[in-house]
Amino acid sequence: MQVKAMRLAMLLVLVLPVCLIAQSKTDSKSANQQESKKGKQKQTPTRDSEKSVKPGINKNFIDPNLDVDRYVKRFEVESREVYLLRERILSACEIKKGDRVADIGAGTGLFTSMFSTVVGDQGWVYAIDISPRFLQHINKQATKLKMNNITGVLCAENSINLPPNSVDVIFVCDTYHHFEYPKSTLASMHRALKDDGHLIVIDFERIKGKTREWTMRHVRAGKEVFRREIEEAGFAVAKEKKIGLRENYFLKFRKTSKSQKRKPEQIKK
Repeated sequence: MQVKAMRLAMLLVLVLPVCLIAQSKTDSKSANQQESKKGKQKQTPTRDSEKSVKPGINKNFIDPNLDVDRYVKRFEVESREVYLLRERILSACEIKKGDRVADIGAGTGLFTSMFSTVVGDQGWVYAIDISPRFLQHINKQATKLKMNNITGVLCAENSINLPPNSVDVIFVCDTYHHFEYPKSTLASMHRALKDDGHLIVIDFERIKGKTREWTMRHVRAGKEVFRREIEEAGFAVAKEKKIGLRENYFLKFRKTSKSQKRKPEQIKK
């Protein structure tokens, strides 16, 4: 039954402009439809009050002819730091069996599949992306590997499209700099995260004279700017983990009721 529910959810995700969430356990089909309708009404903010901070940055990803294999070769390769250190990253996320995890900007599904194994049958992973082609790929791989606890979610430019208090962990790896509307997107993340949940953000260091020129041009701001934006959205830094990353940084946030600023705890590993 779970496999059928997941496949039905993926079909709806690729047809509708916003996602319908497939839950691993539901009381009834009617209850699911009501929850999805409520989520769409409350969680898709308008962009009228927020301007894009990086117009067109996701143009390639929403291309209906996107070549997924090309991105697999680009993303899942040892020369990419987050791929090389993927096991360290997974351990540092401290995800537990039974957790519900949102993988924002899931891309080719590298971490989605890793999370699926960790959370087990009692947990669930939402592979969230703006690209229908990436979601098709993730769904195909999940079916092939018999990972029945994965649901693909087509997100909006300004919302992750998840119901309130629905996930324990939100994971954003090399994706935050792709948020065109960070304020609205962060607000949707804050709503979706449970009160005792945490947010993981991994992104590129942006240091003049040290960072590659391509990264300097591609990534709009550095760690301190992104951290401030996230704190202003109602999160507080719990830890900055040092796990051997050189091109990237790893920040763990906790959800707060109001903006709090504190010096991150330095963890050496």
